[in-house]
Amino acid sequence: MSYLATRLSLIQPSPTLAMTAKAAQMKSEGIDVIALSAGEPDFDTPEFIKEAAKTALDRGMTKYTPVDGLADLKKAIQSKLQKDNGLEYGLDQIMASTGGKQVIFNGLMATLNAGDEVIIPAPYWVSYPDMVNLFGGIPKIIRCPESAGFKLTPDLLEKAITLNTKWIILNSPSNPTGELYSAEDLKALSEVLVRHPQVMILCDDIYEYLVYDNQKFVTLATLCPELKDRCLIVNGVSKSYSMTGWRLGYGAGPKPLIKAMTMLQSQSTSNPSSITQAAAIAAIKGDRTFLADWCQSFAARRDLTAKLINDIPGLSCRIPNGAFYLYINCDGLIGKTMPNGQMIETDNQFAQYLLSEVYVAVVSGDAFGLSPYFRISYATSEKILIEACKRIRTAVEKLT
Repeated sequence: MSYLATRLSLIQPSPTLAMTAKAAQMKSEGIDVIALSAGEPDFDTPEFIKEAAKTALDRGMTKYTPVDGLADLKKAIQSKLQKDNGLEYGLDQIMASTGGKQVIFNGLMATLNAGDEVIIPAPYWVSYPDMVNLFGGIPKIIRCPESAGFKLTPDLLEKAITLNTKWIILNSPSNPTGELYSAEDLKALSEVLVRHPQVMILCDDIYEYLVYDNQKFVTLATLCPELKDRCLIVNGVSKSYSMTGWRLGYGAGPKPLIKAMTMLQSQSTSNPSSITQAAAIAAIKGDRTFLADWCQSFAARRDLTAKLINDIPGLSCRIPNGAFYLYINCDGLIGKTMPNGQMIETDNQFAQYLLSEVYVAVVSGDAFGLSPYFRISYATSEKILIEACKRIRTAVEKLT
């Protein structure tokens, strides 16, 4: 419509949320849909965190807070970064927002000028390129093949950097692949980045605590202190504490950047929910022993689902070390014919076929910048995962 801003043409609705909404709509119509499209744990928020929110309500903690978050929350984040990551930040280098997504949004809005390039390794989280486009930047998509573990290599990074490069975005463990950048991986990338002082690094660490197989998480700023002043650390409570609906993320970085991001937030959402902040303080300062059971469950679900998928002719997947996703290769099905006589030409067509034929909702690889793949979340019960894989096998066996 003519009254809408032209900038809206630069973005599209989140494909993951769109598929989840479509599955929810079908469920409301009585259709037995299995949704493996949403990126959130199925565990409930731990009780001690909910109790902190209830206490905050009872104490009347329902007013505005500072735009960048309560001092106690920022102190908790400060302590977490020091203890877990060996990173020292002043309180004026930390801010809280309405989810990690808003931290990224604020950071890119505060820094991008028209024509600035942002290096985004693919597969990528669906929102990165749209945010860059919205602020006049140029998403520079670097496809990272499965043979390289879906991870950016130093050679690919070196070739991608130009004088116009403003940011590189690193997400580890990754959405959508679950792959983890090792210390050796990051060290090799840091050696390239040190030579290009104009490049800022956005470290999306939201899946930090969801790491399996005795692997170790490390963030770039810890590994290479000389890059710390060029890093924006993005994290939050959504994934590791099963608080996706609470909406609390945080950022840590150079003081001028955090100040600018806070100013922008003061003119958009203002502070995150005061009740959520109280819950987040309890989460960040609290005992994380519950995570051992969660991670054990996630790893078991991963192994079960990967085995079932890899047993289906035409499909294959790597077994990643983190998050709760499998990025499944469906190249072996491209060119096959569906029961309606149509040929499958893209991973998006295959994803639509799974939804219409066997009522399983997944997200196609084109949404993440690397085809032909599709992403599933295994953050649901083993019973549901077994049934979903059974349905996927049925759909595949109907292809000719």
